[in-house]
Amino acid sequence: MNDMETALLRLSGKGYCCSQILVLLALELQAVENPTLVRAVSGLCNGLTLGSGTCGVLTGAACVLGLHAGKGRDEEQPDDRLPLMTTELSEWFAETACAGFPGIRCEDILGGPNQRPDLSRCGGLLVKTWARTLGILQEHGMDPTGTREAYS
Repeated sequence: MNDMETALLRLSGKGYCCSQILVLLALELQAVENPTLVRAVSGLCNGLTLGSGTCGVLTGAACVLGLHAGKGRDEEQPDDRLPLMTTELSEWFAETACAGFPGIRCEDILGGPNQRPDLSRCGGLLVKTWARTLGILQEHGMDPTGTREAYS
């Protein structure tokens, strides 16, 4: 078992959903705690709870990109690279990570509406998407261990 799989089991065992796990991993890399953000991201769990929305793995990964490149204070501006990064992530997720599924909604991935997350399916998506998210950050000159303030 690799470090990512261990972290996945640790966090899912504590009751966090996919989107929260990705944000928690990003915060851990930054050595930052932000329970308010983790709670906010819970609104993305399970495809907006009913499974009919976009997979929480994708939306959580988009939040990680926003953590690094989004606007968070009045005096900040969003990084110009953010739209391109989220587009790259979304296209990759649909074309590569979800290539064997009929779409990018939770119900598409889990085989129907009102299905509970399945660690065997969702876990693989989490691992692949985490790696791609880190890659996108690095390709755009952002250090995943750094904070938004480091880029300003």
